[in-house]
Amino acid sequence: MISIPSISGPLSANERKLLNIVRKNGVMPRHKIVEHMDVTAQAVGQITKRLDQYKLLIHHKAVKVGLGQPPKPISINPNGAFSVGIKIGRRHTEVLLVDLLGTVRQRYSVAYAFPVAHDLLAKIEEYLNQIQTQLTNAKQTLIGVGIATPFAMGGWHKLLGLSEAQSDEWNALDITAAVQAMTPCPVKIAKDTAAACIAELLNGQGQNCHNFLYLFVDTFVGGGVVSQGRWLQSTHGNAGAVASVPMSTQESQDQLLGHASLWELEQRFSKLALEPLAAYGEKALDGKHIAQTNAWLEAASQSLAFAIVSGTAFLDTDAVVIDGSMAPELLSQLLAKTQTALDNFNWEGLWRPELRPGLIGNDAGALGGALLPLHEYFYA
Repeated sequence: MISIPSISGPLSANERKLLNIVRKNGVMPRHKIVEHMDVTAQAVGQITKRLDQYKLLIHHKAVKVGLGQPPKPISINPNGAFSVGIKIGRRHTEVLLVDLLGTVRQRYSVAYAFPVAHDLLAKIEEYLNQIQTQLTNAKQTLIGVGIATPFAMGGWHKLLGLSEAQSDEWNALDITAAVQAMTPCPVKIAKDTAAACIAELLNGQGQNCHNFLYLFVDTFVGGGVVSQGRWLQSTHGNAGAVASVPMSTQESQDQLLGHASLWELEQRFSKLALEPLAAYGEKALDGKHIAQTNAWLEAASQSLAFAIVSGTAFLDTDAVVIDGSMAPELLSQLLAKTQTALDNFNWEGLWRPELRPGLIGNDAGALGGALLPLHEYFYA
């Protein structure tokens, strides 16, 4: 049986604050922690003592400067706790084992045209059992499992070429309950793009930007919102749902997902009998695919720019972060073309946000899922 930490009650606000400060700053001497926390050195000593009980800190060799006994610098113990992130997508699933610092220690992945629910769940259980056995044998702690998945996995089934039966199977499935049956650890779930946004907030651009609109270009484009250094949890958990942004004021039901999603690039490849899933890798930039990729870049960048200007009018944000399940070079080109497209809009009355690349990439959803239990348990 995998071990679950026996922490006597939730960590205090100061314990979480100390962990957050050390996590962001790396190895820190005690007096620097005191300055950041605005408490006494004695109080910091008491806090670290309790955290030491759970093996959450590492004490490093002291560096002597001047007179007196130098305090030992401390850092987060990455082996203090682990979590698993599962990103279930329409084209691929990623399962990541992540340590207390959010570093990926192990990964499993499976690709498909569209997943068969019971087959995919069996594969996830296989991966999860391997991870749990490995941690148990090493006497290491699994704190929880986080799932990142579209809220309506079977949604837009006609666009994807799915039958209603395939769509209904996913829409009727309680994914949280299915995964919870595989583990004694608590299971959390979030919308896939919300989880990706959380990963960017905690491990990416959020380290130095506290207000941004986040866009993730996957099979379908999606997003999230960070406000005042926190992921915006909104009424329905759907803030930043840019896939549904209308692209026309006419009666057509045209939405952003039809213009700035990798699904649309897949369709361009399919029409020429090219491999559709090349949209997610380096092949999208090779000789056979490049013409269609360039055409998609033009359309996608114009549509993203429209959504960004519209979003800026409502959010008045500092930055827009764009990431995606694509080759890094393709992402760079998408950002450059979107920047050019933004130049052609009228910004009168608005503060134009800075356009930034996401720093997580294809791991964003699964990493965000893994960070859900870690963040709730130790850093929130």
